[in-house]
Amino acid sequence: MSKRMNINELATIFKALSDPNRLAILQMLRDECGDECRFEVGDGGKTVSEIAGCCQVGLSTVSHHLKELRQAGLIDCEKRGQWVYCSPNPQALAALQGFLKG
Repeated sequence: MSKRMNINELATIFKALSDPNRLAILQMLRDECGDECRFEVGDGGKTVSEIAGCCQVGLSTVSHHLKELRQAGLIDCEKRGQWVYCSPNPQALAALQGFLKG
């Protein structure tokens, strides 16, 4: 069962998702892992470089968007060696889905 979000958490999420680039990044990460989205060490996620290549924007712009998504709790990021891997946060997505369903 997912945790229920308060109104401030929801406002932060919707603010993060109001940018088309951030929405596209989250959609890409969500679609990449499907229904069984689990962020585990060594598994899954996309690197910042891969995300930048898919979105056709610069690394610094992608880094900014990822920071906003991470601060909203929508994605998790993990540094592995010299790479940072990003993956959607399944608990946040489930809580958001619960809110939208009512």
